[in-house]
Formats: sequence, structure tokens, C-alpha cells
Amino acid sequence: MSFYRRMIAVSVALAAVLAAANCFGQESAKQKEIYNETADARAEVKEALRKARVEHKRVIVVFGANWCFDCHVLDQAFHQPEPASIIAANYEVVHVDIGKGEKNQDLMNKYEVPLKRGIPGLAVLDPDGTLVYSQKNGEFENARAMSQDDFLAFLNKWKPGTRNK
Repeated sequence: MSFYRRMIAVSVALAAVLAAANCFGQESAKQKEIYNETADARAEVKEALRKARVEHKRVIVVFGANWCFDCHVLDQAFHQPEPASIIAANYEVVHVDIGKGEKNQDLMNKYEVPLKRGIPGLAVLDPDGTLVYSQKNGEFENARAMSQDDFLAFLNKWKPGTRNK
């Protein structure tokens, strides 16, 4: 019996080490607070729309939370040189905190981004607030599996002046 007990103890210890490594690995991607948990999301969207009108840009509203690993992956992807230059020239970006799913659901509904499809969830708005695109199928929910080309294709598809639906 002691052999089996040792095997179980080793298995449990190995499982704990692997779980901790996974958590710490994901934690390293979450080095900053992307989503302001106390922000007035409606006011931030309004301000982004104002800036977008002046600068002839569109607005990307990113629904997510600081605890969400894929939200951090998306943010890192958007800060890579090529996507960042497309964003700077064409978009205002607003990060809307959803907490644990209880916050800003009215905005998610308004912009037709269903929480049940996961986060991050994105909507693209014209400067007048018209919804141009909403993520209805969880396209960015698994951002960690997306390539830079996927992010670039999205950003290029919804730039101002395009009407791809």
C-alpha cells in the first residue's frame, strides 16, 4: 500500500506544480490594469466618440476585465508596432470593465456583444455612435490562439471608410 500512497502523493504534488505554473504563466501576461474598475464607461465611450468625430476615426469598444487572460493577450497584440500604428491612425479604443459579468451589461446589450460568447468582446462604432460591427460569436474569446495577421485583418477591415458587414 505504501507504493500506491507514494504514487498518489507524487501525482497530487505534480498536479499542484503544473497548476501553479499555469497560473503564474498567465499572470505574467497580466502586468497592467487595462480596465479601470471605477470608470464611468458611458462617459468614456462618449469622450472617445467626440475624439473620433474630430479626428475622423472609429471607436473600438473592448469589453473585458483585468482577470481575463485573453483580454491581456488582445491588449498586448494591439500594442505591437504594426497593429498599434493602424489603431493610432484609425481608432479610439475604450476598455469597458465588466467585473465578473455584473457591470456594464447595458452597454454590452446596446452594442450587441453577448457576454455568453465570452470576453474580450468588441464593438466598432462610427463617430456618430452608429454600430458598425459587434462580436456576436466570441471571435476574440480565445485571443491567445490568434495570430498577428488575424488582428491586422480585423483592424484593416473596420477602418473608417470601409462598410464591410
